[in-house]
Amino acid sequence: MKRLVSVVLLAALVAGCSGPRGGGAATLDQRIKRALVGAPGEAQPTRVVATELAFARAAREDGQWTAFRAFAAPGAVIHARSGVVDAGAYLSGLADPAEAVQWAPRAVWMSCDSLIAVSQGRFRDPEGKVGTYTTAWKRQSDGDYRWTYDVAVLDDPQPPPRPELGPASEDEIVVSALSSIKGLVSDCPREAEPVPQPPEFAVAPGVSHAMATSPDRTLRWRWEHKAGGDRRFILEYLTSGKWVTAIDQSLGMASPEKAGE
Repeated sequence: MKRLVSVVLLAALVAGCSGPRGGGAATLDQRIKRALVGAPGEAQPTRVVATELAFARAAREDGQWTAFRAFAAPGAVIHARSGVVDAGAYLSGLADPAEAVQWAPRAVWMSCDSLIAVSQGRFRDPEGKVGTYTTAWKRQSDGDYRWTYDVAVLDDPQPPPRPELGPASEDEIVVSALSSIKGLVSDCPREAEPVPQPPEFAVAPGVSHAMATSPDRTLRWRWEHKAGGDRRFILEYLTSGKWVTAIDQSLGMASPEKAGE
């Protein structure tokens, strides 16, 4: 069954993010908690949205790489231009920049059992350049979500500047993204009902790759990396009784990332 994120939560998130920096943090947390109280079922994309916003806020307030370390799951990886690297080792040597990248999700896909999810959204770097990021999440034993994979690339070409709007506020990208956010949950098969097998796929020789599949076998994602540096991310999930490709994105070779080089 496909479900959209609660309109009530979206209104709360936009209202909470539109205030001045520092003044709306506690209010935002309270509104998110209230909106989640009556949400049905285990699989709630809204929880990933809430975690994403807390992650982005921590990057602004505590430091970008400090936040990446704090929200990473054990074994998390970053898909850099040179290939996939261990996040713990990579991030340990990075000092926080003076100004953090800003980001917010546009869509979240979640397995029926709620154990894995993928978010995709937009980011803006301190120079005002924008791009798209993709993050995979895994629910931990305490119920919190932590990221396990992250990749991001700048738009190429960059969209034309819009000087008539003036300088972007720190929360502009968050409010803009949340105005159109989607939350999608995989089908939840009935008891004893067989789960349709996902489609087979082939990876060309010389292409490194890895895949993650939810324990209930209703969502899977994988990354690929060619020897020349070309990157790819694919997300598939079970919806309306069949497997659908939600993301099949070539990530290019040369664009800088939100995390990684």
